[in-house]
Amino acid sequence: MTMAPPAPAPIASASLSKSERSLAPDIARGFMLLFIALANMPWHVYGRSLDFYGNFADPSDLDRWVRATEALLILERSRPMFAILYGFGMAMMASRLIARLDAAGAPPGYGAKHARILLAKRSVWLIVLGGLHAVFLFQGDILAPYGLTGLIALAFVAVSDRVLRRVTIAAVAFNFLVSLPLVALIVAWSYRQDAEATEIPLELSPYAMSMVEGLFATITTGVLSVFLILFLPLVLAGMMLHRAGWLTNPGAHLRELRLTFGVGMVVGIASATPATLIALGAWTPDLVGSALAAWLSMAGGSVAGLGYIAGFGLLAHRLHGYGRRGPVRAVASLGERSLTGYLLQSIIAVSVLSVWGLGFGYQLGYAGVAVFSIALWLVTALIAYALDKAGKQGPFEWLLRRLVYGRASVGSGR
Repeated sequence: MTMAPPAPAPIASASLSKSERSLAPDIARGFMLLFIALANMPWHVYGRSLDFYGNFADPSDLDRWVRATEALLILERSRPMFAILYGFGMAMMASRLIARLDAAGAPPGYGAKHARILLAKRSVWLIVLGGLHAVFLFQGDILAPYGLTGLIALAFVAVSDRVLRRVTIAAVAFNFLVSLPLVALIVAWSYRQDAEATEIPLELSPYAMSMVEGLFATITTGVLSVFLILFLPLVLAGMMLHRAGWLTNPGAHLRELRLTFGVGMVVGIASATPATLIALGAWTPDLVGSALAAWLSMAGGSVAGLGYIAGFGLLAHRLHGYGRRGPVRAVASLGERSLTGYLLQSIIAVSVLSVWGLGFGYQLGYAGVAVFSIALWLVTALIAYALDKAGKQGPFEWLLRRLVYGRASVGSGR
């Protein structure tokens, strides 16, 4: 007699309790949001024209050095970190669900099939949330393209380590040699077109135009992310990272984490040097040169993003004895609520900086943007800390869980 599939109750309780959570992924996600804030906030500034390289034209000396520092250490790191940790989260959810369904006596293969269905629903809702985010708040949304990438990555959640490794290597090679050079050329050309156009007005387009631009941006990014598999290599790398156990048990992988962190920092700084020289005004290349600098920054940033995650794994290992309290708890709480933290950045930034908000982004320089970004990150960390003390999920985590799992998820914990 064939066993009937288990009831969906185990799915609703598939979240981790506080005692089960590993500190390293939460620390990495929490600090990742600082990188995202520093990279994204200049998008909300208005009343400034851009040069041929996408930087503010005529910056002050302080702004120039702040931008150069960001180019060297921050820019093109946040997207890879997000993608890697997104893949890590997908693999963790799938493995946890498969293990629980197998333990409940599910038929062979049922757990993997059910995990793909669950993750597909989650990816679809991320696409919806990301599209709304791009249209109503921020054109540079990353939720929608990662949701689309997640639908592709579903095919690899239960493959063997050998197959996953081979597919990841092939995807990385294609990404570095085909996808990123093409994207770099498109980006360099678009910046040059913007700089050669008429001067940017002191006021943004009406809000309706911003919505149209956001819709166009999310469709364009989504198409590129699918057909050029822009983020798939990093998502697959995150899956491999989960299987290796580097973040769930960093103490057992200190040598690998140290090596990855060191290589990531060296490659990241070396590859970002041309973009840094451009930001300083020490190098003014033509279209081909700026595209080459963009490609190096993006490719090296992917390696640096993995290096930063390894570094946060090492930090979490050092803080293990300290526990989840004080500043560590605040950062980890933000990492637990990274979706809320990410969307809250846009909500606050639009309200404070945009022309249809309080308008404080008018002609703001890079130094002012950096100060605002750090303050914004601290505010979101304090909000996450307060939610954690109250035993509450982030509102957007609650919403996504409700959409994916249904009513059974409400009150089932994080």
